[in-house]
Amino acid sequence: MTAVRRMALLSIATSIATLALKFGAYFITGSVSLWSDAVEALVNLAAGLVALGALTLAAQPADDRHAYGHDKAEYFSSGVEGALILVAAIAIFWSAALRLLDPQPLERLGWGMVVAALAAGANFATARVMLKVAQQHDSITIEADAKHLMTDVWTSAGILGGLLVVIWMPQWSILDPLMAMAVAVHILFTGFDLLRRSADGLMDAALPEQDVRDAEALIQAALPGDASFHALRTRKAGPRRFLEFHLLVPGTMNVVDSHALCDRIETALTARLARAEVTIHVEPRETQAPHR
Repeated sequence: MTAVRRMALLSIATSIATLALKFGAYFITGSVSLWSDAVEALVNLAAGLVALGALTLAAQPADDRHAYGHDKAEYFSSGVEGALILVAAIAIFWSAALRLLDPQPLERLGWGMVVAALAAGANFATARVMLKVAQQHDSITIEADAKHLMTDVWTSAGILGGLLVVIWMPQWSILDPLMAMAVAVHILFTGFDLLRRSADGLMDAALPEQDVRDAEALIQAALPGDASFHALRTRKAGPRRFLEFHLLVPGTMNVVDSHALCDRIETALTARLARAEVTIHVEPRETQAPHR
């Protein structure tokens, strides 16, 4: 089993555990802010299941219908997760608004907060491990899932801090629905960011500027004085990077030397950019057509 799939399974297991803990905290206290935290845990579980499915599909080898592989399945996963987060945010905000209009007494806050703190600690530990693996394997799916869990940690911390105020000053019980609303607004931004990144991947957005600059510098450094390049294009599909460009060489350069030059450039690029696939179109410099 690959490391990224293990992380998806870890996320699912943690989400099941925290789901039980957070709904337990809500039933103990009746706090709508803790209910909002529990709803986010439900979204975490759904997102983890979607991520596992996407990673399983992305790991399939290329076939006749998908000659470039299935890596883009990861972008569908992050897009679905972003949509789920938006739905959760709307549900949380609506419930908080109703509680604001019809306040309810809060009970046994101390025990509820202890249970919620245990859930937050589990999410924090899992998210740290997942972020490390996501960076090592360049997986947007695991990164999205980990960031969602970390967002859950910070919102839980904010809720627990607010409930501490309510314990010491019961007259501030209005903080409960207000904190739930704040949670909803906060996770809306997370959802929109995931949707944006998913759309970028599906629309073949170029690699980050720094990667493009590094690629240009590496190509230029490998070229002899009588060669040049243009029309560099880049894109990313899951953890794989694709680069293609036109290499202009003297018309007198033979096939063997041209091929050796392409090999040197490709080796330099793949050493710097993980899982890069490079396509080079060799052209005689003397008959170069204007690039469109």
